[in-house]
Amino acid sequence: MQQAQMHIFKSAPSHINKYMAKRDYYDILGITKGASADEIKKAYRKQAIKFHPDKNPGDKEAEEKFKEAAEAYEILSSPEKKQRYDQFGHAGTQGAGGYGGGHMNMEDIFSQFGDVFGGGSPFESFFGGGQSRGGRRTARGSNLRIKVKLNLEEIAKGAEKKIKVNKQVVCTTCDGSGAKDRSSFHTCSTCGGAGSVRRVTNTILGQMQTTSTCPTCNGEGTQITSKCTVCHGDGVVRGEETISINIPAGVSEGMQLSMGGKGNAAPRGGVPGDLIILIEEIPHETLQREGNNVVYDLHISFIDAALGASVEVPTIDGKAKIKIEPGTQGGKILRLKGKGVPEVNSYHRGDQLIYVNIWTPKALSREERDLMEKLQDSPNFRPQPGKHEKSFFERMKEYFE
Repeated sequence: MQQAQMHIFKSAPSHINKYMAKRDYYDILGITKGASADEIKKAYRKQAIKFHPDKNPGDKEAEEKFKEAAEAYEILSSPEKKQRYDQFGHAGTQGAGGYGGGHMNMEDIFSQFGDVFGGGSPFESFFGGGQSRGGRRTARGSNLRIKVKLNLEEIAKGAEKKIKVNKQVVCTTCDGSGAKDRSSFHTCSTCGGAGSVRRVTNTILGQMQTTSTCPTCNGEGTQITSKCTVCHGDGVVRGEETISINIPAGVSEGMQLSMGGKGNAAPRGGVPGDLIILIEEIPHETLQREGNNVVYDLHISFIDAALGASVEVPTIDGKAKIKIEPGTQGGKILRLKGKGVPEVNSYHRGDQLIYVNIWTPKALSREERDLMEKLQDSPNFRPQPGKHEKSFFERMKEYFE
């Protein structure tokens, strides 16, 4: 079984420089992070018209800026991809089900974003000239959302999950064409196979030409004369696929990951949608997560606190022995460096914080009570906090600042 690649996260150092070299998507489109979906679309339209190849023939720099604007729009126009970009920057867009990795071509851009201009080239709509660049519309499958539950150990180390997903899959009878056989197609008579139709309107400024999707074939350029008996012309059927998901270390509750092309299959050979994975954390029996740190409540006896002891505590990586110094006070916080959860796409790892609690017996035997009463008036058993002793709030502030 082929293993799908998890998009978004890449941890190799070689990728970091690449992300640093890329321009900010908001700067490319000339907008701010608070821009609405309509403002993002308008900004992209403006940049695409400015650097369109039809307006700048042979200009490689303009072509690259045209692709750059399309890449920015592809990320910022998707709420999920925009959220990942805002949180992780360019590292969160690597292969994010589209062009975030920077691999683009003109046909993909016009196929994906042609509706921004109302058809193929925007200059057919605005200037009545230019050459159409493939008016055919490529259908796109819908995205799927699933939840994946992870325990703390899986979150800390990363995990591979094999998930059975019920979704739309390509019809194997017609190979997704929707037709009974290869001869069951004919060229659309309305658009002549172009997938789009043009209309010329006379205005006071002269003739204005607009291009729109063909209403007869819905932009496909062909029509089916005899439908597949299994999928009834859709090219997709309901099915099940086992998908291998690589979860990177350091994810957290509510985080969304994306696998490009693993969503619902698209009708008649279109582009499949993405699989969106929502992370859920399974609570640990004894450890609690605080950001990238892990917290453990350690209860020790008064005797161990007074005399000192060696105790065993649970960690993500297994058991660990720690030393309790003689005279340890309740509320003291011990730190195990690097025993927490790693940051996503980083070599940095949080710590494990151990809160020391002094256990006070609730019931004493007569002999135990007699011993305690003998020690009650001893000077060493009277509270004598020194100025160097930090308050609970000071300790909390120190560890979480």
